[in-house]
Amino acid sequence: MTTMAPRIDTLLGTDFDGRPVDDPYDVIDGGLDDPRHRERVPGLVALVHDPAESEHHRFTACVALLEWGEAAGYEAVVAAAAAPRQVAWYDWSIDRKFSVDNTFGLLARAMAFDSGLPAEKGTRAARTEAVRALVRIADSEYFDEQLEGVLESCVAEPGVLDDVEDVVRRGVRILAGDARIGFDLATQLVDLACAVSTVDSRRAMLLAADVLAVAPSDRALEHARVIALRADGAAKELFEGHLHSAREALHSLVKIRQGARWRETSTP
Repeated sequence: MTTMAPRIDTLLGTDFDGRPVDDPYDVIDGGLDDPRHRERVPGLVALVHDPAESEHHRFTACVALLEWGEAAGYEAVVAAAAAPRQVAWYDWSIDRKFSVDNTFGLLARAMAFDSGLPAEKGTRAARTEAVRALVRIADSEYFDEQLEGVLESCVAEPGVLDDVEDVVRRGVRILAGDARIGFDLATQLVDLACAVSTVDSRRAMLLAADVLAVAPSDRALEHARVIALRADGAAKELFEGHLHSAREALHSLVKIRQGARWRETSTP
């Protein structure tokens, strides 16, 4: 006989004293300081992998595991990143601005707060691997500005900087090509460079400059200012000058295009 996974109402619909709650995230938050959350982990793991459950419930269970620093949650993220558009909950949450999947951004956010549980449970290495898996798809999946924060927490770990450089290079090639991109990839890549600037400002400036060389925008340039603020000396001045020049060139190009459109519409 097959045992069904416990339902979400049992796992995240009651608090740790048995009282019903309306919001499962209240239970998730409460579990950060209550060791009784461990009793619910096996059921949540089963729920994440149960194809009979809704994508919403499976996703919420995964978020709980991530918030609670569980290895199974990190493993689920790695698996999802290996085939992003085949994961059960893909497109369950859609970003309002770009109308693209936002679930990977929510997963990144669930890992961003360091509750101390990964260290307590010995899962910090698994967490880093999950972050690396997300970084590796940052040229194709949208993260709603959530990846930078969690990346900062492990950017100095072995292999992470190489992952960032690889994905930025791929992203630059995409930006320089003709592919249709459904979100602001340039700013997302600049945000990764911002995370790098916490440990290596020179490397971060080079990465950001590569992105801005092919896809300058006011938003990407504004985000890149974080890198300049973290730098110092001559490199800081050079990068600030580069950002200023790029902004001036962008605004000049906008004026040229506006003038060209005006002449087209005013020509009899």
